[in-house]
Amino acid sequence: MQRNPYNKNKQEAFQAAQQGFENAQGLYETIVSDSANYGHQLKHLKDEVNEAYQQIENALEVASETQRPQLEQFQRDLQNIVQEVNLEE
Repeated sequence: MQRNPYNKNKQEAFQAAQQGFENAQGLYETIVSDSANYGHQLKHLKDEVNEAYQQIENALEVASETQRPQLEQFQRDLQNIVQEVNLEE
């Protein structure tokens, strides 16, 4: 039986969004503990966050009902990161 490519795309989109979120979150945690390169790392974080947002948006377009709440949580968590960083500037 051949797998439905639509379901495969959903899973790949979700995994890309999850990976993008985890990259941004990991970088945020690094920045907080390393102030020496703060300015440079802040720009890198903004790029990662923007990329993660895009991946999440793409995944939401094809997401299953079970994936949607997790993707929306990723968006909220990214928004929290953005707000935390903006407070520190």
